[in-house]
Amino acid sequence: MKTLVIERDALKHNISVVKERAGEAVIYAVLTGDGQGAGLVELARVLREEGIGRFAVSEVAEAAALRKAGFVEEEILMLRPTTDREELEQFLDLNVVCTIGSVDTGLALNAVAEGRSTVAEAHIQIDTGMGFGGFLAEEPEKILSVYRNLPNVAVSGLCTQLHTLKPNGKDLDGQLADFTQAVDAIRAAGFETGIVHAAGSYALLHCAQARLDGVRAGSALLGRCRRRRGDNLRRVGYGEVGIEETRWLPKGHTVGGDHPKALKRPVRVAVLPVGYQNGLGLVRPRTDGLFVAFRRWLARRKRTVRVNGQKARVLGGIGAIETIVDVTDLKCSAGDKAVFDIDPLFARGFAREYR
Repeated sequence: MKTLVIERDALKHNISVVKERAGEAVIYAVLTGDGQGAGLVELARVLREEGIGRFAVSEVAEAAALRKAGFVEEEILMLRPTTDREELEQFLDLNVVCTIGSVDTGLALNAVAEGRSTVAEAHIQIDTGMGFGGFLAEEPEKILSVYRNLPNVAVSGLCTQLHTLKPNGKDLDGQLADFTQAVDAIRAAGFETGIVHAAGSYALLHCAQARLDGVRAGSALLGRCRRRRGDNLRRVGYGEVGIEETRWLPKGHTVGGDHPKALKRPVRVAVLPVGYQNGLGLVRPRTDGLFVAFRRWLARRKRTVRVNGQKARVLGGIGAIETIVDVTDLKCSAGDKAVFDIDPLFARGFAREYR
């Protein structure tokens, strides 16, 4: 049996770090990808226990699951703008805060709300360089048209997505300046902005000027964001599997799949029923420079698991559905537990358990 373990204490510790860094800003917990892999509803319950009651999702099913689980009063922000009428109808049924990222998405939302003789709440998305969606910051008149021409839409927030290629995050300054310029244009025209939020997990942790009225925390909750020394986060999530079998292999025998390795001596190996199809070894994209990339490459070459509390080195790379580790000097047998780090976002085929 494969078990994905989510450590409650580590999770609650990270939530406290997020709250401390956010200061007076409201926090939207980003629960996309089944709660970053930690379980949408389960993670939301822990967050609520810790005083966080605003959630951000990207799919109708995610919002519906939260409402069905009893999150009736909590604010749910739909991060993804859409012109799909069926989806917009469901957004209003679920009482979620929509996102408008263009004239077309604004008109579509206004039409659905008008047909119901109601007013839809929405945040306006501004594109400061990622290109996934949003009004261009240098086109304030299009943004102002939402306020002026959509009587069935109530704007309660402004947002953008920041990105950084530089390890020190210095390239955030220009994006923040563009966003601030758009926000100022709206206020100068006499309109209320509502909650202004730009910081995701990285900017929340490392860019104080990006923590505006609100912040969005996703990968930081599990300590799976871009890390820097002293961020005080703990990595959440590890896997447990039972050893399938142990066996001796002779010198010269090859082990592994994509990167088979010839053994230089007789080795006792343990076969683990887990591989990259289960998410073992998969990591989120990073842009931290050549030195950090080299360190990660070196770490992959020295990848280990723990068997009965002792380190066991992975041999020949991670396979598709099985992985081989060196247990020559360890006492273990079939059925003993092997423990390994795994990002919950990529974990597949595991029974999830909070401990």
